[in-house]
Amino acid sequence: MSVTSINGLLLKRMIISGANNLNSKKETVDSLNVFPVPDGDTGTNMSLTVLAAAREVEKSQSLSAGEIAKLASNGSLRGARGNSGVITSQLFRGFARELEGVSEADTVALAKATAKAVETAYKAVMKPTEGTILTVARIASEEAAACGAEDVPALWDVVMTAGQKALEDTPNLLPVLKKAGVVDAGGQGIMVIFEGMGKVFHGEGIVAGGEAAPNKAKLSTENAGKGVFTDDLMKVEDIKNGYCTQFLINKYEGASAAKMRAFAESNGDSVVCIEDDDVINLHVHTADPGKILSEAIKYGYLTNFKIENMHEQFLARQKQGKSLEKQASAEKAPSQSSEFVYAAVDPSRDYGFVAVAAGEGLKAVFTDLAADAVVSGGQTMNPATEDILAAIQSVPAKTVFVLPNNKNIIMAAEQAQKLADRQVVVLPTRTVPMGITAMLNFDPSVNAETNTINMMAAADKVSTGLITYAARDSEYDGKRIKKGEIMALENGKIVSTSNDITKATYRLARGMCKKDSSFVTIISGCDVSDEDAEKVTEIVKAKCPNHVEVSHIRGGQPVYYYMISVE
Repeated sequence: MSVTSINGLLLKRMIISGANNLNSKKETVDSLNVFPVPDGDTGTNMSLTVLAAAREVEKSQSLSAGEIAKLASNGSLRGARGNSGVITSQLFRGFARELEGVSEADTVALAKATAKAVETAYKAVMKPTEGTILTVARIASEEAAACGAEDVPALWDVVMTAGQKALEDTPNLLPVLKKAGVVDAGGQGIMVIFEGMGKVFHGEGIVAGGEAAPNKAKLSTENAGKGVFTDDLMKVEDIKNGYCTQFLINKYEGASAAKMRAFAESNGDSVVCIEDDDVINLHVHTADPGKILSEAIKYGYLTNFKIENMHEQFLARQKQGKSLEKQASAEKAPSQSSEFVYAAVDPSRDYGFVAVAAGEGLKAVFTDLAADAVVSGGQTMNPATEDILAAIQSVPAKTVFVLPNNKNIIMAAEQAQKLADRQVVVLPTRTVPMGITAMLNFDPSVNAETNTINMMAAADKVSTGLITYAARDSEYDGKRIKKGEIMALENGKIVSTSNDITKATYRLARGMCKKDSSFVTIISGCDVSDEDAEKVTEIVKAKCPNHVEVSHIRGGQPVYYYMISVE
């Protein structure tokens, strides 16, 4: 029987089937990751994201395709984990936007919705890379739009054929994939989701799911406010427009955030423009705030102004000449509750902090450095957007700084930033040592923008070394790596392999020490005894120059036997 359109019930079944299909094949997708570090993997992150979407639609009895798409978007947004998960959530978001108000979607509407999904996902990524999930989704969407099919199964066959062809071509676009002999993991993940969806209207029914991850919502935001704020990261050398300008536009009917964004981009930089049903939030660095305000008032009435001179801020900060404090030693602390309780903003409290870290020792370090909430994660399990949001909204401060401390968590943190009901600044710290140094450089006497500059300037000067094991056989950067081998990484790059943890650690530390290095911190993991850690610390002291101060912290983190911070 021909299927010419899909309603809410059919779309719901498709989403559940796609989520179940990926959940059952996530290990296969994980195995495609080229980088052998045992960190949160693509298949797992995408699976948890789309399962969150499935949980939302499962609760609904709506027959409207638009309403089901919106529920899936909301669920995936809050459940997004890792970069691949965030991109997946953006595909759902764009799809839902196009189907808003649509009860039944025919093939034309579906083709338009897939195109909007791809457009939204590309916009969410600062520097889109071809040969990834984005490429696979884009080519599948383009072929779907061009085919002119009037039957949904026929349209989906085109999506599957085009997507598979694009997936098989990913090694030709990314040399690292070709060298490893694999296709892109994210691209494979989205094809597995599409496969599960297609089975529903091809008469095979919903793909059976394994044990789905429980819904561990950590916070009810029922009583939270509706305001959305964001702040943009900048570096001193990027200051071309001296006035940081931010305000809310309470929208008139027909107001276009896209047009406002375009105007801001042509008259400034560091533009962040987001909207909900009622409000546009605009942040821009500009040489002429008056020009921006004059344009903005055409779209609605303006509130919540913030205009600051960034050159003055930075010069004032330089005069202070604040020196880097010695890193605080960490002590074991009782386990922090995984529950974050919503707290309204306290007008008298300017700043608060949320950090992501795994291991009781590291949690204690960040707590000692004044972190209000520490989200567990950063190694084999990345926290969801929902988890980070819950932590943010448990901190009763007007401005909350978030330190992801892992490159795979930054996008999820940025998603939480957009959902929070208070001002949030995401500092893109890629490692725990960067996060520690950033917090050591916080100055409560200056504003958020200046702190953002100075904290990240300090963090960017930190070199991070990691000692871990290879999760899989691999060839990376010309090095053949066997599963189980000890790997030494410097600033994310594999520099050596070994069979001896101690030798790998002190050789890495010694190699990272430069003439201008002052501090080396050895952070030991949960699989390292105190005795071994002290032994390694003493060897590093002996191998490094006399002027370098070497200290040890019992971090208790999984996966990484040692983290090494060199400042």
